[in-house]
Amino acid sequence: MTSRNQQLFELSQKYIPGGVNSPVRAFKSVGGVPIFFQRGQGSYVWDADNKSYLDYVGSWGPLILGHAHPDVIKAVTETAQNGLTFGAPTEAELEIAQMLCTLVPSIEQVRLVSSGTEATMSAIRLARGYTGRSRIIKFEGCYHGHDDALLVKAGSGALTFGHPSSAGVPAETAAHTMVLDYNDLTALEQAFSESGKEIAAVIVEPVAGNMNLVSPKPGFLAALRSLCTQHGSVLIFDEVMTGFRVGATCAQGLYGIRPDLTTLGKVIGGGMPMAAFGGKREIMQCLAPLGPVYQAGTLSGNPVAVAAGLTTLRLVQAAGFYEKLSASTRQLTEGLTAAAKKHGIVFCAQSVGGMFGLYFSAIPPTSYAEVMECNKESFNHFFHSMLSKGIYFAPSAFEAGFVSAAHSSEDINKTLAAADQIFSDWK
Repeated sequence: MTSRNQQLFELSQKYIPGGVNSPVRAFKSVGGVPIFFQRGQGSYVWDADNKSYLDYVGSWGPLILGHAHPDVIKAVTETAQNGLTFGAPTEAELEIAQMLCTLVPSIEQVRLVSSGTEATMSAIRLARGYTGRSRIIKFEGCYHGHDDALLVKAGSGALTFGHPSSAGVPAETAAHTMVLDYNDLTALEQAFSESGKEIAAVIVEPVAGNMNLVSPKPGFLAALRSLCTQHGSVLIFDEVMTGFRVGATCAQGLYGIRPDLTTLGKVIGGGMPMAAFGGKREIMQCLAPLGPVYQAGTLSGNPVAVAAGLTTLRLVQAAGFYEKLSASTRQLTEGLTAAAKKHGIVFCAQSVGGMFGLYFSAIPPTSYAEVMECNKESFNHFFHSMLSKGIYFAPSAFEAGFVSAAHSSEDINKTLAAADQIFSDWK
């Protein structure tokens, strides 16, 4: 009998390219049929066949409180009854802007947008408008949304100007983007030595989460800050994923580095489409209507999304929230590592706050090249084996995972028991 998931996927492919609205959902990396979800509650989701799964994706990070948190649902419902959108200012917009400026040390002014891609695209344009320069630096394996200037991969040398990583991106656009290896200080120093006066901005995930989880080496983020200051370039922290996910003051607070601009998303929308970019007042005031850098959006500051975000941000400020979240995530990663070691499986895991990475390698990778050396086939076997036991990890060896406040110790232990059994039968 064909599953409902299979039926829906076959039908979807007739009307939606690839059957999905975002590529990783298609399960191309791991193989098999993607899951169509119908509901979620707490740490669990249910698919179209009504099978339940313990969820470590959490809509790719936003659901730090778990699915359908009652306070968030209540706020969204009450707000929606007063209207879905106005295309005009609301008091709630001001409230969340004040909250973000208070909670994030580097943000003096902030603008709300609707997606992480929109936030990073706007931050890059703003940095270029502020500095009057064109070139930017990004790092191989860091994803900053599908803006043309950021869909760029490394060229042939250690220090290269990028090549488009997507059809439809003009080579002349990609040529303004320099692509370096994450955590490579030597290449970074060389880039600034050769082109420092032309570099408008450096954009970086302070903890990379789009090539699996890759942590910054000691001194890497500090060197970024120092070189940008020295050469008059804008340092942009892309905290769409790490913002309020790794700690109460985001990754910049965790590592003690103050960027010039910050992009936020995921958690600040509480599961609704909302993002933001903000930073130094003198830079932000280059935006229209005050300055010459144009940015606009009909649904920016949507009241329903703002209500979800405000409620989420209030709840994560509770005493001990991040300590408990981090402890739960460590319980998962340390337990998985111990189970693999017991059965002689080459595997390791690490976490930062509520984010984690799983690697079929001896040690955690520190760059895109090292991520690519991990055993992808072993991950795919692990993914499908865990899925068959009702444990849902990201369907790709190149994505970080997420623990929520709804994950109990019993949930983690259930996951570890399943992994132990899989590792014991490993072939």
